[in-house]
Parts: sequence; C-alpha cells; structure tokens
Amino acid sequence: MPFDVAERYIQAAEEALGISLPASYRLAMMRSNGGFIATESDDWDLYPIADDSDRRRLARTLNGVVPETERARTWHGFPSTAVALGSNGGGDKLVFIMDGRCLRPEVFIWRHETSELLRVADDFGDLVPPGS
Repeated sequence: MPFDVAERYIQAAEEALGISLPASYRLAMMRSNGGFIATESDDWDLYPIADDSDRRRLARTLNGVVPETERARTWHGFPSTAVALGSNGGGDKLVFIMDGRCLRPEVFIWRHETSELLRVADDFGDLVPPGS
C-alpha cells in the first residue's frame, strides 16, 4: 500500500536528479507515493520517492526513482535524458524524457531489448491504475 509523500521529498528527488518533475506526477506522488499504473500494453510498478520520515517509509522507498534512474543510466541503450518512473518486471521502464532541466509531461516506455522509446501518454495524469 503506497503512502503519501511530503513535497520536500519530491524536491529532494528533483535536486538529486537535477531536474523538475511534471506537475501531474508530483501531485500523484504526493497522494500515493508509488503503487501501480496501467498502459495499454502492460501494468507498471511505480518507483516511489525516497521518504525518510520514519523507518517504515524509508524501508518502502529505498529503491525509488533516484537510485533506479541512476542504475538504469548504466544500462546499454538507456537514454541519458530519461528518468525511470517504474518497471513492468521484465526489464522495460516507464520513463519521462528531459527537455533541458525540466521533464516533458509525456510518458514513454523504454524497451530494454531494443532501446526503443514508445510514447504511451501525453501526461502522467492520463494513466490509470490497473482494473480502472
């Protein structure tokens, strides 16, 4: 069960990544930090934003957006301008793409086998939980 997250933790993630996150994503994570989202082709486990406000939250958010993005950027073919939002469990990543210091609002799937980027939503807010 995802927790909410305070804005200060989102700001810390932005500072660590050197970017500004899209407004719809920031609001969604403030309500439900992590969880699941669906695209037409797959269900995605969203990475949370690190939250060290208590031991339980810290334990549940250690493998969050920042470390998962840093790890993915070491993989062959992963775009250096991408921020990893989640995984389908099969190696593919749900990502935002940078435009300068801001992330574009569009959401893409990065296919690990082909390094292909597929646009799946015009905005993070367009995505819905599985079964909705």
